[in-house]
Amino acid sequence: MDSFTWSLFAEPTSIDYAYAFDYPPNQILANVCESLLRWNPDLTTSPNLAASYANPTPTTWVYKIRPGVRFHDGTVLTADDVVASLRRNLDPATAGVWAYPFRNVRSVAKSGPLEVTVTLAKPDSTFNKYLAASPGTVESAATLAKAGKDYGSPKGGVNCTGPFSFSSWTPGQSLVLKRFDGYWNPKLKAKARQAKFVFLGDPTTRVNAFQSGEVDGGWMVPPGAYAQLRSSQAGTLYFGRNTTVADEVVSNLKGPLGDAKVRQALLMAIDRKGIIKAGVGGAGEVADSLVTENLWHDVPAATRKGLLKDLPSYPYDPAKAKKLAAKTGVNGQQIVIATSPLDSQTTIITQAVAQAATAIGLKPRIDTLSAEKYSTLFTDPAARKGIDLFLTFWYTSITDPLDMYGSLRTGAFTNYGGWSDPRFDAAVDRAVGTYDPAAHAAASAAAQQIAMKELPWLPLYTQPVSVFLGKRITGVQPSIAYLYYPWAAEIGAKG
Repeated sequence: MDSFTWSLFAEPTSIDYAYAFDYPPNQILANVCESLLRWNPDLTTSPNLAASYANPTPTTWVYKIRPGVRFHDGTVLTADDVVASLRRNLDPATAGVWAYPFRNVRSVAKSGPLEVTVTLAKPDSTFNKYLAASPGTVESAATLAKAGKDYGSPKGGVNCTGPFSFSSWTPGQSLVLKRFDGYWNPKLKAKARQAKFVFLGDPTTRVNAFQSGEVDGGWMVPPGAYAQLRSSQAGTLYFGRNTTVADEVVSNLKGPLGDAKVRQALLMAIDRKGIIKAGVGGAGEVADSLVTENLWHDVPAATRKGLLKDLPSYPYDPAKAKKLAAKTGVNGQQIVIATSPLDSQTTIITQAVAQAATAIGLKPRIDTLSAEKYSTLFTDPAARKGIDLFLTFWYTSITDPLDMYGSLRTGAFTNYGGWSDPRFDAAVDRAVGTYDPAAHAAASAAAQQIAMKELPWLPLYTQPVSVFLGKRITGVQPSIAYLYYPWAAEIGAKG
């Protein structure tokens, strides 16, 4: 087909892979840039720009780079490009959001014409997995050097190896990709000549654009429109694999929510079943932890059941919650809840959390931010100043619960509230340090027990990934892997 148009709920601030840690930039970059490994729609991992890899010692990873791959400017991929790209995650000057997965990396070095060796300071069971996500992205070393601070901007763009190349970016309006005919992988060669991403911040506008055919599709369909789109003649609403949990992030531990018992009381006072019914049309389940069950897929079912039993739980009980909060001294203290008018689901969650806060004796104030400003809560500590809670639909970037729990370790970039627990850190470190699946799972489960008692984040519910495909197009595999897998390449004309 000639082209298709896709909706985004917000405009990216950058498409530099070192800062790509949100739905808008990642779903674009997944089609333009590639990583050494690939995260597939079934949540498995396979070779990609690395044709193969080996782990000869617990602290050594060796990657054989695929020969004959070309960047969009026609230059050939080399080991030097891989080294330059990976080293950006280690460079304090980059200050990227993916530094944490590289925290145990001692060196990244060219060890052959098409070979790169990564040496770790100590064993790290998650490092290799992350190379299927943004941290494993490979860009042309020459492009990185030439573009400098313009890299990933509307002016500088990117120059990668994916099935689409960067064409143009009109700030405030749209970003256009064009098919790269020199793409190395015939199985994922783009079917469409062009993909145009339009920035539609208002959920009603997005849904109307689906219905009118103005846009051909979009991920993260506003849940308030599920019923409407299920019966639409304009296209089809699909659901698929997800690793996402809706959470309230406690971003200020110096205020009233600094006491774990207050956090427990607040979660107990939130009507999570009511949120699911009103916010997502019943398409979800109350979350009993901060991760989805499919992340434990490497663990035998019987073992998994034993590991996950006796988790602290917080069934809806506002009366009990109020008593617990009163014992801790809650008595009208103010908390600020940040939100953004992304869709009706977000509004319903925010209102429910505010009602719960009121129910336990707190005084909530809602601070509504634009979608773009809301995104900066995840990257800029200054943007979080004065905010006690903010909502996230937190996905994992690897099929491992440690992706979530590692993000709450002391000092992690994504530990937005600065929470710290030595027992939790020790459990995470044990899980990171072992390659044995059973020991890895046991340590991850120990970390989960602590997180569910201390509640640095409040888990609300899980829901499947959603995508709308207009009647002109077909081909998408509904899965959270769309953040790293070249999903747009599979979109073609409906026959």
